Amino acid sequence: MTQSSNGDRPARHGRLRSDTSPNTRETGRPHVVVIGAGFAGLDVAKELTDTECDVTLVDRNNYHKFQPLLYEVAMAGLEPDDIAHNVRHIFQDSENVTFRLGTVSGIDTDAQRVEVRGSDPIPYDYLVMAAGAVSNDFGIPGVKEHGFPLKNVPDAVNLRNHVLRQFERYDRNPGGAEMGALNFVIVGGGPTGVEMAGALVELFDTLNEDFQAFDTRKVGRCILLEMQEDLLPPYRSSLQKYTRNVLERRGVEVQTGTVVDRVSERDVMLKDGTRIPTQTLIWAAGVQASPVANYVHSEQARDGRLVVNDDLSVADHANVFAVGDMAAMRVENGDGFHPQLAQVAMQSGRHAAKQILNRMRERETGRFSYTDLGQMATIGRNAAVAELPGGIAFKGFFAWVLWVFIHIAKIVGFRNRLSAFVNWGYNYFTYSRSARLILDIVPIDDDIPLEVEEVDQKIREQLKEVTA
Repeated sequence: MTQSSNGDRPARHGRLRSDTSPNTRETGRPHVVVIGAGFAGLDVAKELTDTECDVTLVDRNNYHKFQPLLYEVAMAGLEPDDIAHNVRHIFQDSENVTFRLGTVSGIDTDAQRVEVRGSDPIPYDYLVMAAGAVSNDFGIPGVKEHGFPLKNVPDAVNLRNHVLRQFERYDRNPGGAEMGALNFVIVGGGPTGVEMAGALVELFDTLNEDFQAFDTRKVGRCILLEMQEDLLPPYRSSLQKYTRNVLERRGVEVQTGTVVDRVSERDVMLKDGTRIPTQTLIWAAGVQASPVANYVHSEQARDGRLVVNDDLSVADHANVFAVGDMAAMRVENGDGFHPQLAQVAMQSGRHAAKQILNRMRERETGRFSYTDLGQMATIGRNAAVAELPGGIAFKGFFAWVLWVFIHIAKIVGFRNRLSAFVNWGYNYFTYSRSARLILDIVPIDDDIPLEVEEVDQKIREQLKEVTA
């Protein structure tokens, strides 16, 4: 009987499973390395499961997150484990897919290997760049230092902790609260900003039951800033107007045609000279490709995405592919690139995997063609907007129900889908957001007479010194 690496139990399906990455010289099979376990990377690995190659999936986190619902974690609607699923569990029955936990620190395209911090390099025959995107501050002073991004699970938990703690601070000393302590500014009127604003004012309603000394709906302000003249710029005018009307009716202060000039710890300054006092800036204004793209020396778009050929291979590197938010994929018969959307990521991931198989089988590769499945955005309880192929558009309760069920269906893992469904159902019928816990990630000793945010600030200062 084949034994596992620890010698005490058999390996699954009679195969030795480990994190040791194979290569062609050792196994006689091509080795594909996929960087990133997001939508694109996951679909690459799934498409290559049980094929004639070995696959190593590398990510700095051991989970796949359902990024469209990060705002629900940030606004106490869902718990982190409702939208995140262990990557090893996803591929535990796969014969040819292994996972490596680690941070990519370099790529040697000549030697064909991926450098991973703290471990041996991983050799590859084919490489797929699927590390996703990070927030783009567009060079605006203070955003990086004082803004709250929303690209990862720790970002969401950190923002939830901060928002809840702001109300706790106010409750502790309302008269001594600094100006703007409960002003929450969201920058970016796209789907993320709109969904965040709608969820935030619903959180105000929930917190009003928790705090008896003041009305959270009156002292809390949600201010949504958008540079363009309308919210949800890609959507048709009627849906944009509906979105704005719903948000304003629910208490969101919407300001369009507004440009942020700079940000400090205590305020946001606009280009027109307006000052908005706040201690909470939620940055949902844009993204750029992961810095991992810089490890491959090839042409990049303005937002850092790698410009790819028609088959999604990277220019000058035939065995390197870029997919999802890392790839600048040209639109067929048009100018510009495909948007950084989950559907684009998933379809490009599957396409890249098929082209790798074509290369292995000495077949011609094919051009990537994106199938537009439409777009949707929720505004909050009983309100959403949707545009489907063929010019079909609708809004309101039906769009919201469709949005809920589509998103639940796309979450990875049955337990995650069930948990999200139960939590949403509880929130809907009780008008309460159940995940109102402050889960600080900075450990506090009972003997240390400091608040957690004071310790956190000291750690931030030390990190800045180390970085410098």
